[in-house]
Amino acid sequence: MIKAAFTALGDVLSPDFRSVLIKAIGLAIALLIAVIAGTVFLLNLLKLAPWGWGNSVIEVVAGLGMTVLAFFMIPPVTALFAGLYLDHIAGLVERKHYPADAPGRELPMAKAILLGLQFGLLVLIVNLAVLPMLFFGIGAIVLLLVNAYLLSREYFEMAAMRHMPVEEARLLRKENSPRILAAGLIPAALALIPIVNLTVPLFSTSYFVHIFKALKRSSA
Repeated sequence: MIKAAFTALGDVLSPDFRSVLIKAIGLAIALLIAVIAGTVFLLNLLKLAPWGWGNSVIEVVAGLGMTVLAFFMIPPVTALFAGLYLDHIAGLVERKHYPADAPGRELPMAKAILLGLQFGLLVLIVNLAVLPMLFFGIGAIVLLLVNAYLLSREYFEMAAMRHMPVEEARLLRKENSPRILAAGLIPAALALIPIVNLTVPLFSTSYFVHIFKALKRSSA
């Protein structure tokens, strides 16, 4: 796992990965700015308070609240957009590190987009659900374990599905679930670190390609 993590870190720092990360972050920030602006605009139209100054206070408080929420939402929303590029990134990793192996099959575009959106929304929903727990002592631990499970499941299966049917990929993960879940603790820990968590989708893609390759070699 440690070797795979350091190799994946080197991949994340490569130009191809950086370009995808910049695109995903840009789209995430643009979306969140649009949501904040739209909320303030809607409140301005509704005129919830009977006094002008009251509406101004509501708009400022709502804007600040949405901005704070956006800070926590940038990582999962970035994951939502980065999910659209993960199959492409997995192909880059395979060609760079495993040129002698049979190349993986790229998922059909519609399926890749669907999986990316599905996983991004899942991460977003789970993080929103767990977010209140951060105000309690167990919040970080719960978030770590939940994300370890989600990240290990989704990214390992995505890497495996490039080389085998969906059912076989899921069976392989279940047969090796303790090892794969333990591997998920590394990207899950990175997901708790501000700024660093923006790289988690791309890091996890490379990382679990390496985990999948190592698992297949050990079982051969």
